[in-house]
Amino acid sequence: MAELARAGWDVAVLARGRAGVEAAAREAKELGAQSMSRQVDVVDLDGLREVAGEIERELGPITLWINVAFVGALRKFWDTSPELYERITAVTYGGQVNGTRVALELMRPRDEGVIINVGSALAFRGIPMQSAYCGAKHAIKGFTESVISELRSEGSKVRVCMAQLPAMNTPQFDWNDTDETKHPQPVAPIYQPEVAARAIRVLAEHPGRNTWVGLSTAYTILGNRLAPLFLDWYLGRTGVDGQLTDRDGPRYGSNAFQPRDDDEDRGAHGMFDNEAHTWDPWSAVATRLRSALARVSV
Repeated sequence: MAELARAGWDVAVLARGRAGVEAAAREAKELGAQSMSRQVDVVDLDGLREVAGEIERELGPITLWINVAFVGALRKFWDTSPELYERITAVTYGGQVNGTRVALELMRPRDEGVIINVGSALAFRGIPMQSAYCGAKHAIKGFTESVISELRSEGSKVRVCMAQLPAMNTPQFDWNDTDETKHPQPVAPIYQPEVAARAIRVLAEHPGRNTWVGLSTAYTILGNRLAPLFLDWYLGRTGVDGQLTDRDGPRYGSNAFQPRDDDEDRGAHGMFDNEAHTWDPWSAVATRLRSALARVSV
């Protein structure tokens, strides 16, 4: 939200937890933006509609909607309960469906607006211990492609975009649902959240169908196209241990069914600041190219 606020956007932050959304809205206000925060579960379609109406009354017409909410687990498929699996799918996939639906209900009559569905390299290549999350991200990709083609069929000027992210240093690994004794960690290389924020802000300003953030996202997607059987073998050997660390870190408990930031804002960064990259050559080149092409087209 800070990246958008610095660029002149007014922002509304929506999530289940209280402290996180309030802190993000406060930061945006300190940067000069009008801002608001609301607690809502993205699984609740009627709740999202109600909040969207409040945003429009307070901040004006919604011209940008970013879907990014998810919950996750670090468990093998057969160790993941049906209830947890359904919840991860409902939030991570269904939440983006609901957000897109609400945004389109507002944007299509006005024939303008941008929706960004935040995906992952794991929308193209599944990894062990995250079958529910990977399945949801695959579903988001297919769903978004369908909506893009439907909007094209009616000549709509509303743009729906995708941003595929690499492993991010966020607090998500402090509240993954898991029974592992070692602490969960992102699959290296790890990037700071500001890397993704910059790329998403450029995508919002210069909409395109799909953007890849992180060199690792590029080689994961391309590698799976070229050698999927090799990746099956490689991830089978390294994919479990690569998501666990001997380092001590916070363990707040699973946030799948209840938020874990009602009383304290956990911030945007996780425990891997020392390993996380603050810059990415792939997205840096891509965003500059996107900006340059936009200027030429104008």
